[in-house]
Amino acid sequence: MGSFSTMHWLIVLVIVALVFGTKKLGSFGSDLGSAIKGFKDGIREAEAEPVSEAEKAPAVALRDTQETQATPKQ
Repeated sequence: MGSFSTMHWLIVLVIVALVFGTKKLGSFGSDLGSAIKGFKDGIREAEAEPVSEAEKAPAVALRDTQETQATPKQ
């Protein structure tokens, strides 16, 4: 009950090609490729987006607090 050999995988691929047909397998491959490409593009866009104002607000508030603490009151 070890792993399959190369000959077993070739037989499985031939059976799958006979059952589904090469046209369906080709369209499945192209659909899968376009889905992966779309996912990668989405990741790139998400990384390229600037930080929103809501995410900047805590840093600005912290900086303002530090500045007011550093200046002496008169």
